[in-house]
Amino acid sequence: MVGDEARGEMNTFQRNESKESLFTFISAGDDPPKDFPVQKKSPKLCGSNYPLSIAFIVVNEFCERFSYYGMRAVLTLYFISFFHWDENLSTAVYHAFSALCYFTPVIGAIMADSWLGKYKTIIYLSIVYVVGHLIKSVGAIPSLGNQAVHVVLSMVGLFLIALGTGGIKPCVSAFGGDQFEEEHTSERSKFFSVFYLSINAGSLISTFVTPVLRGDVKCFGEDCYALAFGVPAALMVLALVVFIAGSGLYRKTPPQGNVLLEVCKCIGFAIKNRLKNRSRQIPRRDHWLDWASEQYSKQLIGEVKMVTRVLFLFLPLPMFWALFDQQGSRWTLQATKMNADFGIYVLQPDQMQFLNPLLILVFIPIFDLGLYPLINMCKFNFTPIRKMATGMILAGMAFGLAAIVEVKINETDMPQLVPKESLIQVLNLAKNPVQVTIQDQNLFQQPVEAFQNPDEYSHLILNGEQQSLRFILQHQGSSLAFNYTVKEKSVYSLIVFEAEGSLSSHLITDLETKPENGLAAVRFINGLSQDVNLTIDSKPFISVQRNYGVSGYSLVERDTYDNGKCITETGEFTLDLGLIDFGASYTVVITNVSGGAVQTWKSEDIKANNVHMAWQLPQYLLISAGEVMFSITGLAFSYSQSPASMKSVLQAGWLLTVAVGNTLVLVVAQAAPMAQWAEFVLFTVLLFAVCIIFSIMGYFYVSVDPEDLEEKEEKRETPNRGNMISLVTQKTKL
Repeated sequence: MVGDEARGEMNTFQRNESKESLFTFISAGDDPPKDFPVQKKSPKLCGSNYPLSIAFIVVNEFCERFSYYGMRAVLTLYFISFFHWDENLSTAVYHAFSALCYFTPVIGAIMADSWLGKYKTIIYLSIVYVVGHLIKSVGAIPSLGNQAVHVVLSMVGLFLIALGTGGIKPCVSAFGGDQFEEEHTSERSKFFSVFYLSINAGSLISTFVTPVLRGDVKCFGEDCYALAFGVPAALMVLALVVFIAGSGLYRKTPPQGNVLLEVCKCIGFAIKNRLKNRSRQIPRRDHWLDWASEQYSKQLIGEVKMVTRVLFLFLPLPMFWALFDQQGSRWTLQATKMNADFGIYVLQPDQMQFLNPLLILVFIPIFDLGLYPLINMCKFNFTPIRKMATGMILAGMAFGLAAIVEVKINETDMPQLVPKESLIQVLNLAKNPVQVTIQDQNLFQQPVEAFQNPDEYSHLILNGEQQSLRFILQHQGSSLAFNYTVKEKSVYSLIVFEAEGSLSSHLITDLETKPENGLAAVRFINGLSQDVNLTIDSKPFISVQRNYGVSGYSLVERDTYDNGKCITETGEFTLDLGLIDFGASYTVVITNVSGGAVQTWKSEDIKANNVHMAWQLPQYLLISAGEVMFSITGLAFSYSQSPASMKSVLQAGWLLTVAVGNTLVLVVAQAAPMAQWAEFVLFTVLLFAVCIIFSIMGYFYVSVDPEDLEEKEEKRETPNRGNMISLVTQKTKL
């Protein structure tokens, strides 16, 4: 959950001289040109060397991260509950949005470095960001138009949010680094630590708070998604206002050109030139990038070679992000099918995501100050490649645990319905046992006791899509027969009761699947001789006809309902339903009225979620530990292997691995739908396979010092051109 732009700051910024280059796509290693304007000095904080302007930048980042992660935390359940999309479509759209958020930083970097500068880029794209949030919030108001309007508004809002959050991603932290004078490198390093803390604080607080705004606050008669999106929108407005408020204090550097574009042009020219010169008579060159030497300097080509070596190592990395970012989609959906009661507090399923930023803040000092030094004391060479591979293994293990949890969850699911088969149970509401016999079926060998709670549904085998079956009821020496038409892939309850001194029955349709999102379903059977109106949880009246009339299902949240109302012709009575638990389906029979309250009998038709949400904690522990080993180590290692002027290119490559990883989830969710536990196993196997490939690539990778390679390039003599002999190449400023 921690923003990728912050994952490497605590390590990387303290290791590199040009620390701000981590998040900017400019040539950070270059010296400023001679006509570069002299920057004014910003007022300092409390007499220190910290510019006052960084306070505005840190507050802006906190609000922006609160805005982004708060909105994203409830996004999957919004698709499920508000749009009524299935889980696969909701997952696909969620990851399409996430992927777009990591493709757009390249656009923001080009805008900042080649056109507007970082300050104006942040302002303009933040306005786009705010507009996206506002459109998204308006689209979540149920009374505004039909579902098509809601979908269009939400998708437009998400697109603008992706453009805004991705566009400012490479600019804000680099702009913060610009506020320091060159001699204040120590203060700048500490600033990035505070900047990193603000990102995690915004993520941690928002992923805990916005699910509460969604689930615990009701508006328009349902979960308040308009509020859950509106609060992040307000925080983004505040972020923009705070950033503009500090305008007079900022040091603003003009655009200086984009090294990423230069690298792409160099690579493109090399490929094009090589294809033009395919003749065997043309001498071969040592490296395919050497074919760009006709147009680009040896220094640039040499630096691009260093970068491509690292980018090649990036090829397997998207699979890690494919697993990691499913915390907000598949893992959240898994949490909706679990028991969220922690005794003193009932968690919302989308609140579990707050564990990731919390654990990251805990693990970083533990790993840096405890685990890694301990491993070094054991004389084990725990190289960056090995750390990253270990992170992959931990993430794969996390998904293995998720698969086991999913299998346990499925034990409380309804049996899978197949053609020419249905499910049936018997609810005996008579005063004595009843023997039930069904034509051509070998079911219910023992009499069904009065008000006996069925353990499970029985399978009816049919001879077609539907079949008329004869039901024979034996009761106190008498036998009665009833004919009912049963359809395949349906679920039924046979209600047996006494009416006017004789036995009778109804065949009613039950729910085929568990209620979604941890809700419970309740229906009522009225055993009184008068009609009743029922109210529970402040819902509109539920009318149930006399003499065993049956109501439809009502979806309610998990709670103890002991203050309901039952209104009859003779008065108003208290209705006590007891605990209505997560994911269960109940049939409540009103039997009689006595002592100012109605007497009820409750049958649990679909079992409640009995796997506790705490069982997700181990998988969150593993994947968070894997993130610390994989992400922070990966950034620090890759940057150590590239020249200062190319660090921005690696940042672009790193963010694109996140985008590609989310795209992989999108493809799997849409192209290969399968049982959820099987999908978890698939991702586990894929990541382990990719980990092996990455380990082999890392084994043959030779670490280099970019400064040593640059010195060798400087000492190389240029080829003779006419009368130009023995000219030493001068280092070119990009």
